[in-house]
Amino acid sequence: MGFLKKAIYIIVLLICCIAYTQVNAQRVRIPNNRNYDLKSYHFGFLLGLNQMNFVVKPIESLRPLDTLYGIESTPKMGFNIGIVADLRLNEYMNLRFIPSLSFGERSLNYFVKFNNLIISSVEKKVESTYIEFPLELKLRSQRMTNVRAYVLGGAKYCLDLASQAKKKSEDDQIVIKLKRSDVLLEIGVGFDFYLVYFKLGTELKMSYGITDLLIRENNLYTDGIQRLNSKMFQFSLTFE
Repeated sequence: MGFLKKAIYIIVLLICCIAYTQVNAQRVRIPNNRNYDLKSYHFGFLLGLNQMNFVVKPIESLRPLDTLYGIESTPKMGFNIGIVADLRLNEYMNLRFIPSLSFGERSLNYFVKFNNLIISSVEKKVESTYIEFPLELKLRSQRMTNVRAYVLGGAKYCLDLASQAKKKSEDDQIVIKLKRSDVLLEIGVGFDFYLVYFKLGTELKMSYGITDLLIRENNLYTDGIQRLNSKMFQFSLTFE
């Protein structure tokens, strides 16, 4: 959690510095890269922080599982890198394709009662390394000298390279297995800052999975879950 706070402070400070620079530039009305948005397409790269999580839907009643009393998901921090390909559709609309690599981790916490004794928490960590293929529609505001706001929406297909779907679980070490493929819907907002030599974008985005990821193996840790979906929060910087 300390890392997350420090990262957010640094990012906010960076955005404030950029915004201050742009405000001063707007006072003298000097637009950078005047013809940037007239290009049919352009490329760049993306650096970001992500927070992976699960949306857990337990079965209607956990009573048949007399040793399991609850399930919670704990998000973890990760990072992602990607390549930006942007196609201009018109003055206010762009189509983006950003193949990326995302590294992250999530945990499922099970509140279990062993041998009729006190309830304790059992943590099952799930590491993921995703190859992502997002396709997004970007709707932009009118340019204000060197700043432009936008909203976006789209979907992405993900392939988990770290999936343990084919790994055999042992009795003393049960592994939570997820399907390798996932499809997520995305929505986000951001700002583009037109600098002298390139365009810097800052973006906040939420992604919600529509695939039930859990592979069930008739054990305590999967029988109590009716549905398990991905959820991801992402902050990104794009350099185009």
